[in-house]
Amino acid sequence: MHALIRSLVGLWRLARMGLHIVLGVTKIWLTFGRLGHEERNRAVERWAGQLLKMSGIELRVLGAVPQQGPLLLVANHLSWLDIPAIHAAKHCRFVSKSDVKAWPIIGSLASAAGTLFIERHSRRDAMRTVSRMEEALRKGDIVAVFPEGTTGDGQQLLPFHANLLQSAIAADAAVQPLGLCFYDKQTGRMSSAPSYVGDESLIGSMWRTVTAPPLVAQLNYGEPQTHAGRNRRDWSADLQAAVDALRQVQR
Repeated sequence: MHALIRSLVGLWRLARMGLHIVLGVTKIWLTFGRLGHEERNRAVERWAGQLLKMSGIELRVLGAVPQQGPLLLVANHLSWLDIPAIHAAKHCRFVSKSDVKAWPIIGSLASAAGTLFIERHSRRDAMRTVSRMEEALRKGDIVAVFPEGTTGDGQQLLPFHANLLQSAIAADAAVQPLGLCFYDKQTGRMSSAPSYVGDESLIGSMWRTVTAPPLVAQLNYGEPQTHAGRNRRDWSADLQAAVDALRQVQR
C-alpha cells in the first residue's frame, strides 16, 4: 500500500512538472521578449523554485548568495536538478554543452536563461567560450560552471578542469565555490535518488526523485576568492578543495 501511494504521488508530481515546463516554454515564446533583463532573471528564479517544490524537494541555502557580478560560480555536479536549484537561489548564466541547445523544450528553457553553450571537444570553441564568459563577467553577470565537466556519483569529486577559470583571471573577477548535495530530510543522509550519472536515464532519475521520501537540496556558498597571482591550475585545485568541503550535509 505504501509503495502504491508513493507511485501515485510520483505520477501527480510528474504531471505537474510537465505542465509547468510546457507553461514555461509558452511564456518564453509569448512574453519573455517584452521583459526587461532583471524581470527575466526573477522569472527564471521563480520558475526554478516552483519546479523544485513540484518535485517534492525543499531548498536549503547556506552561506552568502551572490547578489551581483562580476562573479564566477564553480560547483560540483550531481543531477539534472542542479541547475534549477542554483537558479532558484539566484539567477546566473550557466555554461553548458552545445548538445543541450538542440534538445526539445530544454534547449528553449536553457537559452532563455542566458546559457552559454560550448563544444567540449573543440579547442577553438573552448577558447571562444572563455572569451564569451570574460565578456559576460565584464558586463557584471554571474556565470556558473561545473568544472568536473560531467555529473559525478556524489561519493567523491571528479578532477576539476581549469580552462574556464581563465575567463575570471582575464576579467579580474572573483570566483565563489559552491557545494551542493541532496539529502533525506528525515535521516539527514545524502540521497542518490536525483543522481543522473553514467548510464542512468533521465526518466529513471526523475521517477526516483518524485517517489523518494522528502528531500532537501542544500546549496552551501563559500567565500569568494581572487586569483591572487595563482595560475589557473593551482587556483582550480584550491577551488576543488573548497567545493569538496562545502558539499557535505550541514544539519
